[in-house]
Amino acid sequence: MIPWVEKYRPQTLDQVAFQDHAISVLKKSLQSMNVYTPRTGKTSTILALANELFGVELMKSRVLELNASDERGISIIREKVKNFARIAVSNEADSMTQDAQSALRRTMETYSKITRFCLICNYITRIIGPLASRCSKFQFKPLSFQHSMEKLKYIAACENVKYDKGVIEMLIERSNGDLRKAITFLQSATHFIDSDPNKKSLENTKSISVELIAEISGAVPDHIIQHLLSLCFSPKNTSSYYDTIDQYISEIVAEGYNANQVISQLHDCIVSNELISGAQKNTVVQIMGETDMRLNNGAEQLLREAFERQEPALQAPKQRLTDLEELHEFQGRKRKEFEDAIRRNRLAVGQWVRYAKWELEQKEFARARSIFERALDVDATNVPLWLHYLESEIKHRNINHARNLFDRVVTLLPRVDKFWFKYVYMEETLGNVSGTRQIFERWMSWEPDEAAWYAYIRLEERYKEISRARAIFERFLALYPEPKNWIKWAHFEQEYGTPDQVRGVFTNAIDTLGEEFMDEKIFIAYGKFETKLKEYERARIIYKYALDRLPRSKSEALYDAYSSFEKQFGDKEGIEETIMAKRRVLYEEQIKENPKNYDAWFDYINLEESLNDVERIRNIYERAIVHIPPSNEKKHWRRYIYIWIFYALYEELETKDYERCRQVYKECLKLIPHKSFTFAKIWVLYAKFEIRRLNLPIARKYLGMAIGMCPKNKLFKEYIELELQLREFDRCRTLYEKFIEYDPYNCYAWIKYAELEHMLEDYARVRAIFELAIEEQHNLDMPELLWKAYIDFEFEEGEYDRTRLLYERLLERTQHVKVWISFAHFEFSVPDDSNNSPEDSKERARNIFQKAYKSLKEQNLKEERVILLEAWKQFEISNGDEKSLKVVEDQMPQVAKSRRKLDDGSYEEYYDYIFPTEDKKNFKLLAMAQKWAAENKKKQETATKKSAEN
Repeated sequence: MIPWVEKYRPQTLDQVAFQDHAISVLKKSLQSMNVYTPRTGKTSTILALANELFGVELMKSRVLELNASDERGISIIREKVKNFARIAVSNEADSMTQDAQSALRRTMETYSKITRFCLICNYITRIIGPLASRCSKFQFKPLSFQHSMEKLKYIAACENVKYDKGVIEMLIERSNGDLRKAITFLQSATHFIDSDPNKKSLENTKSISVELIAEISGAVPDHIIQHLLSLCFSPKNTSSYYDTIDQYISEIVAEGYNANQVISQLHDCIVSNELISGAQKNTVVQIMGETDMRLNNGAEQLLREAFERQEPALQAPKQRLTDLEELHEFQGRKRKEFEDAIRRNRLAVGQWVRYAKWELEQKEFARARSIFERALDVDATNVPLWLHYLESEIKHRNINHARNLFDRVVTLLPRVDKFWFKYVYMEETLGNVSGTRQIFERWMSWEPDEAAWYAYIRLEERYKEISRARAIFERFLALYPEPKNWIKWAHFEQEYGTPDQVRGVFTNAIDTLGEEFMDEKIFIAYGKFETKLKEYERARIIYKYALDRLPRSKSEALYDAYSSFEKQFGDKEGIEETIMAKRRVLYEEQIKENPKNYDAWFDYINLEESLNDVERIRNIYERAIVHIPPSNEKKHWRRYIYIWIFYALYEELETKDYERCRQVYKECLKLIPHKSFTFAKIWVLYAKFEIRRLNLPIARKYLGMAIGMCPKNKLFKEYIELELQLREFDRCRTLYEKFIEYDPYNCYAWIKYAELEHMLEDYARVRAIFELAIEEQHNLDMPELLWKAYIDFEFEEGEYDRTRLLYERLLERTQHVKVWISFAHFEFSVPDDSNNSPEDSKERARNIFQKAYKSLKEQNLKEERVILLEAWKQFEISNGDEKSLKVVEDQMPQVAKSRRKLDDGSYEEYYDYIFPTEDKKNFKLLAMAQKWAAENKKKQETATKKSAEN
C-alpha cells in the first residue's frame, strides 16, 4: 500500500503550495541550495523540480536521494556521491558530522561541473560555514492553516474518507503545521476504522472522530499536563513534594507518552499561564529548551566519537597446553588459587561464582555443583548466588537438577519473585503447561504482588483458558481491589466476554470499592465502554451517578470526559446540564475555601433555582444559613441576611409552602442580635407576609414587638403606612406619638404627623403639632423643612396673616437670604382684596426686598446681597417697569480681583464685590479701568483688521 504522503506528493512545481518566491526562482535556474524550516515542502519541491527536468523514467537513474540522518558518515559521501552524477539530494543534511560535511565540500568542488548538490536541512546553523557559503539559500515558509486544510480535504475527498466536524482542525493542531504528519495521521485513522472488527454492525462509510485523531497523534491528555503543573505549584514545605512529582512522572513514562510531546505541551501551558512571572518563565523555558535539544540530538554522535577515540584494551597472552599432564597441572594450580582466595574471604560470593564458572568451563559439573553447595552453606539466602547456580544448570540442559534447585529456592525464599518467574518460564518453555499451572498455584498461595497474578492470567490467555483466567481475576481482585485492576479485568472481558459480563465487572467494582475508595478512572472507563456500544443514555447515567458522589478534587478528569461526551453525543439540554455541573463544582470549591463567601452562596443559589430542583435548593439554603457571621457588627451581617430573605421569598413564591416560609422568618428573627442591631426589612417583610396570609393580628404583633425591642425610623414608617392603608387613624396617631417620643428631633415624624391631621381636617391639632416642633428647633435635624411645611400649610388654608406672621417669626431666628426671597414672593402671590390693586402686592414685595437688602448690608453679607439683587432683578423684569428695574440695576455690584494677606505672610487672590452705594471712589476707578480696557481692545481689533486688509 502506497503511503498517502508519497501518493499525493506534488509532481510539478506548480503543485507546490505557499512557496511562491522559491518556486519562481527555481523555475528560472537550478542552483545548489540550502533550505530550512521543517515540514514545509522542501523535499517535495526539489523532487518536483527533478521530475520536470528528467521525467518519471529518467528520474531514478539521474537523481540520488540520501537521508543524511541515517547515512551521514564520511564513507557514504565517498562511495555514493562521488560515483553519481546530475542531481544529488541530501535530506536532513544538518545531521551529518562535521567531517562528512568537509568531505562533501571537497566533493562538490570536484564534481560541480556535472553534478548539482541540494542540501535540505532544518537548522542552517548546523551546516559548516565553508559548505553554506557555496550554496544558494531558499527559506521555505511554514504552510498556512488554509493551505493545509485545503490539501487535507482534497485527500479525504479522493480517498472517500468520512470525518466528523473538527477533525481537519484537530489534524493540523496535533501535527503543529506539519502537513506530512497530518496526512499520515489521516491515513492511520482510516486504516484503523477499516480494520475495526465491529465495522459490520456499523455503517459501511468511514467516519473519523476527533477522539480517534487525538489518540493516534500520541498527544498527552490535557488533564495529565494540568495535574503535573498543579503538583509543581503545590506547597514545597511537604516532605513528599519531590517524591509525589517523581512518582507521577514515572506513571506518565509507564503510559508510554513521548518525552518530546510532554515537554512541548508543558512549554505551551507554562508560557500561556498568567500566574507565572516573566522571570520564572524565562528560567523554566531555558531549562526546557536544553532538555528538548538533548532529546532531539541524542547521544549517538557523542558515543560514536568516544568509541572511535578510545585506546585498544590490553590483551593477556594466550597460553597453550600440549598434553594431559600440563592440563592437570594447570587445573591444580588454578584450583589452589581459587581455594586460597576463598580461605582469605569466605563471604566473597563473587569469588565462589568465578570458581564454579571456571569448573564449568572445564566441564567438571560435579565439582561446580560442589562449589555452589559449599557457597550456599556459607550464605543460603544470597539471591545472586542462587541465580548463577540455576543458570548454570539450565545453560547446560540439566533440567531435573534445575527443577530440584527451583523447588529448594522457592521453598527457602518464597518472597523473591524472580525465582518464581524463572521457574514458570522454564517449565512453559519446556511445554509443561500443567506443571507451570501447578507452580503458579503454589506461588499464588503466598499472595504475591500484582505482577505475579498478571503473569498467571497471561498464561491462561495464551492457551485460551478464558474461564480459568476469569477465575484468577476474581481471586486477584479479592486481594488487590484497586481501581486499575478492576479496569484491566473489564478490558479482559471486553476482549473475551460479553457486554453484560463487562457491566458485571464494573458493577462489582463500584459495589466493592464504595464511595470512600472510589476512583474516577473506573467511571470514565465504564462510560467509554457504553459509548463504544452506542448506549449513550447508559453512559450519561453513569457519568451523572459518579459526578453526584465524587468530590471535585477527585473528579477533574471525570468532568472533562463527561463534557466531551455531551458535546459529542448530547443534545442542548445535556450540554447545558454539563455546564451547570461544572459551575456547581466551582461554587463548591469556593465555598469550601471560604464558607462565609456569601456572594458565592448567592451565585450557587441562583444556579440551583434556574434548575428548579426544590430539594437541592432547600439543601443549599440550609447549608448557607448555618455560616453565621463571625462578629455582632452589622457590616458583617448585611450580605448574610439576604440569604434568609431569599429563602423566605422562595418558599412563599415558588414552593407555596407558607408554613415553612413562616418558620424561616421566625428563625431569622431569633438569630439576629437585636440588642446590638436589627434589620427592619426582616420585620416588615414578615409582617407583610402575614397580611397576605390574612393574619393581621400577627403582623401587628410582630411590628409592635419590633418597635418595643429595637425601634428604628424605618419600622415606624412602614407600620404607620400599613395602618394608613387600613384606615386605622387612631393607631396612626398612637404610632406617630411613639415615633416622636423615640426621636423628638426628627423633622420627618413631625411633618408626617401634621400631614395626617391635615388630611383628617383637624387644623387645630396641625397647628399644635407644628408649634410643639418649633419649640425644639435648636435640636431638630432639618428645621427649615419644618418651617416650610408649616408655612405651606397656612398658605394652602388661606391664612395669609398667619403665614406672614410665620415669616416674621422665622426671620427673627434666621436672616437667610432664601427666607427673604420666599417672603417677597409670598407677598406678591397673596390674592388681592377688593379694595387693593395689584400694585399694592408689588409694593409689598419691593418693601420686603428693600428690608432684606438693608438687613444683609448691616451684616456685611456681600454674596447674599448679590443673590438677593439677582432675585429682585428677575422680579422686576417679570413684574416691574424700566424705572423700577433701573433702581435695582444701579445697586448691582462690580466684580474685582483683590489680594489679601494670610497669617503665614503670603498673599492670596480672591474676587470681591464693589457696591456703587458704598465705595463710590473705588467704583468710579474700576469703571474707568474697564472703559480703558474696552477702548484698548477696540483699537487692537481695528489695527488687526487693517493689517489683514493690507
